[in-house]
Amino acid sequence: MSDTTLSPTAEPSSTLNSPARVLLASLVGTTIEFFDFYVYATAAVLVFPTLFFPNSDPTTALLASFATFSIAFFARPLGAVVFGHFGDRVGRKTTLVAALLTMGISTVIIGLLPSYEQIGVIAPLLLALCRFGQGFGLGGEWGGAVLLATENAPEGKRSWYGMFPQLGAPVGLFLSSGVFWLLLHVISQEALLSWGWRVPFIASIILIAVGLWVRLSITETPAFQKAIDKHERVEVPVMELFRNHKRSLVLGTFVALATFVLFYIGSAYLLSYNVKVLKIPFIDALEIQIVGSILFGIFIPIAGKLAERFGRREVLIATTVLIGIFSFFLPGLMTGGEGSIFVFVIFAMGLMGMTYGLIGTALAAPFPTNVRYTGSSITFNFAGIFGASLAPYIATWLQANYGMTYVGYYLGVAALITLACILLSGKDEV
Repeated sequence: MSDTTLSPTAEPSSTLNSPARVLLASLVGTTIEFFDFYVYATAAVLVFPTLFFPNSDPTTALLASFATFSIAFFARPLGAVVFGHFGDRVGRKTTLVAALLTMGISTVIIGLLPSYEQIGVIAPLLLALCRFGQGFGLGGEWGGAVLLATENAPEGKRSWYGMFPQLGAPVGLFLSSGVFWLLLHVISQEALLSWGWRVPFIASIILIAVGLWVRLSITETPAFQKAIDKHERVEVPVMELFRNHKRSLVLGTFVALATFVLFYIGSAYLLSYNVKVLKIPFIDALEIQIVGSILFGIFIPIAGKLAERFGRREVLIATTVLIGIFSFFLPGLMTGGEGSIFVFVIFAMGLMGMTYGLIGTALAAPFPTNVRYTGSSITFNFAGIFGASLAPYIATWLQANYGMTYVGYYLGVAALITLACILLSGKDEV
């Protein structure tokens, strides 16, 4: 399938935005956003149960921590609507800068929060509020970053360009895991719980400054500029979206379901399982996650190249089938000790790279320029609610109450739903 199906209004890249600048701007922004997002996910396992939910038993505290983790996913569609509106009305560039600031400020504030011991129940409430801010910002970031890349892409290269902002997820995961890994090498676990956990959150202000500098150096995308010139913008993009593009919204949401379930089982849930159930030391568990992030990143460009050769839809179908098959092996790999955990990570993150690398371009494909920012953002973030927000919570609960086999069933059902929705989508819709 050719990538030219993304939009009939797409144009070749503007000479004002060099390919290197466009791809750097899309990659740097998503890297910062996902670094902030995953720093929270790591802290939700390692430190937040102790600092913000100390009066619960360990399992209940972890579930409470994962509950605050999930808040961001419910905030993301709201962020998608708000930022998507301005992205489709005002422009991609300005909206991306605002989204980055929203996410960044929320993250830095988390690093400054007092603990439960200091201010009581207000502490977890403030944590939840900041987590909402993170989700709100990321809800507006992702869709704009994908469009920044794909709307500047030459004909036939949209899957390849659309792959670059997706690389921000594994790079962000690598950096967030790596910074905690480094901290545990230079300070004690007690110091990490006391003050060290704040370092990644506060230090993200440096990354935010770099991201803003890169984002402010680019011009508007050619496709959006054409929509301005032709007076194609609509007054309220979200109303246009729900009036004329409901089918694309529903199918797109569940096309991305297996992607999210697989990733959050293989990252946030796996980290908690390794530390809390298998009793693997924090440092070793983080090393496993770092290896996973590298494999995740390696397979994203492989997916982009395969999509250019065989078609994006065809590669997504094949990958989803493999995820379904993999779900049958999940229980054995997860219960076979540290060695088999590494095998699990190799396959899980390899498959994750293959599906995630294409999902950005696929979710943008069915929407015209005048609602594409809103449409792709809402679809991606609805998928986050159904596939990601509760995945660590559900997997933890299933494993504790029914065993690891049911975690495999959970992933398998998600793969079946995704496969059905890809098959129901036309060639121009994925």
